[in-house]
Amino acid sequence: MTHAAPVSPVDRAGLRQRVDKALAEFLAHQRARMAHVDDALTPVAEAIEAFVLGGGKRLRPAFAYWGFRGAGGVDSDQVVTALAALEFVQASALIHDDLMDRSDTRRGEPAVHRRFAAQHRAAGWGGDPDGFGDAAAVLLGDLCLVWSDELLHSAGLEPRTVARARPVFDEMRTEVTVGQYLDVLTQATGDTSVERAGKVARYKSAKYTVERPLLLGGALAEASADVRAAYSAYGLPLGEAFQLRDDVLGVFGDPAQTGKPAGDDLREGKRTYLVAATVEATDDAGRELLLSRLGDPELDEDGVARLRELITRCGALARTEQRIVTLTDAALAALTTVDLDTEARQSLVDLAIAATRRPN
Repeated sequence: MTHAAPVSPVDRAGLRQRVDKALAEFLAHQRARMAHVDDALTPVAEAIEAFVLGGGKRLRPAFAYWGFRGAGGVDSDQVVTALAALEFVQASALIHDDLMDRSDTRRGEPAVHRRFAAQHRAAGWGGDPDGFGDAAAVLLGDLCLVWSDELLHSAGLEPRTVARARPVFDEMRTEVTVGQYLDVLTQATGDTSVERAGKVARYKSAKYTVERPLLLGGALAEASADVRAAYSAYGLPLGEAFQLRDDVLGVFGDPAQTGKPAGDDLREGKRTYLVAATVEATDDAGRELLLSRLGDPELDEDGVARLRELITRCGALARTEQRIVTLTDAALAALTTVDLDTEARQSLVDLAIAATRRPN
């Protein structure tokens, strides 16, 4: 007897399909709008469509949706459309992040700045192709952030409902932006402390991945103070655990799954918790090896393998894995402190597991 595979919490209530539909309809409207301005904007519309519709786990709308349902919200297409706006915040952050990190790829495709540099070269335009690609990525990332606002406001919700969610949405976008700056600053200063790595992870990724989407959904449903507190107690540790898993994948991940070359975080000089734990745990020779190769864009496969071996041998990988478990357990415990809709509670449990599990 065979058993059907459990339905992903992102797919329950047809959520992924509904989010994708809302994004596609909005982007089709924007494509027509841009073509009306100038045909030269069609490649911009195409690039954003490819980036937003071409991949992504849809975790942020899922956390927001189940946060909404957990607080007693009644399902509607208008709510799903409003929460799809989170995908444009994510797109903006990723486009800008790839530019700042000089990443070549995203999800196995050329990063946006590389895409537009290639367009410049193919057309034989004047000036610096890479400079053109960089400028295009800045502007496309900004445009995605503008569109996140527009989609939230045009979803069809009552103005007073949107007004309840507005402070959470604004705070989230401020946090991810200042978190990005702290990340850049930390790479520039060479700060390898665990404390700094934790703060960067919290603001650059953790809060806008889990806590703020939950609170956004809760605000739309007029969540009580107790529910909001439980969402933060669940979202903050889970968001950090999610980022730690991403950091591990950035060093040890399979390019076929991550869509980026193996060890890219090492080449980019990311001062992650994993790196900070290695600096703390290893000896002088290990620290010298790590810090001399961290941020080296020419780091080859052998160099990545040596750093992986160092990270594993000194116990930093095991420490990071244990912290992921500890943080996830704390998040799950928070869900037991408040009365939530049964399906929503189970979906939040399943989302926690999906966001932090090791890949097969």
